[in-house]
This record gives sequence, C-alpha cells and structure tokens, in this order.
Amino acid sequence: MIIVPVKEGENIERALKKFKRKFEKTGAVREMRARKNFEKPSVKKRMAMQKAIYVQHMKLMDEQ
Repeated sequence: MIIVPVKEGENIERALKKFKRKFEKTGAVREMRARKNFEKPSVKKRMAMQKAIYVQHMKLMDEQ
C-alpha cells in the first residue's frame, strides 16, 4: 500500500504528483502488462540480449 503524507496546507495536485511518482516506481503497471501475455524464457533471454547489443552499439556511436 502506498502512503503519501500530506502536509498542512499542501496542494492536492502536489500530493497526487507524489503518489503517481511512487506508484510508477513500484512497477505495478509494467508487471501487469508483462503478465498479460506469457513470454517464454528463451524469448525473454533473446530480447534482453538484443537490447544489450543495441545499447552497447549506441554507447560506441556516442564515443566516436
């Protein structure tokens, strides 16, 4: 459960912004989307490898 302490006289929009930030950090939405469709472990591994290769390639391009 997410608890957002609200100080006396604090704007409700600011409290909502804090709540949204905390909720995003928990990763609940990301996890729900991931669980929506089953993905085989081999497919997850392949996607992670492709992402790592892409990131490494982008870092090399930035250095040049």
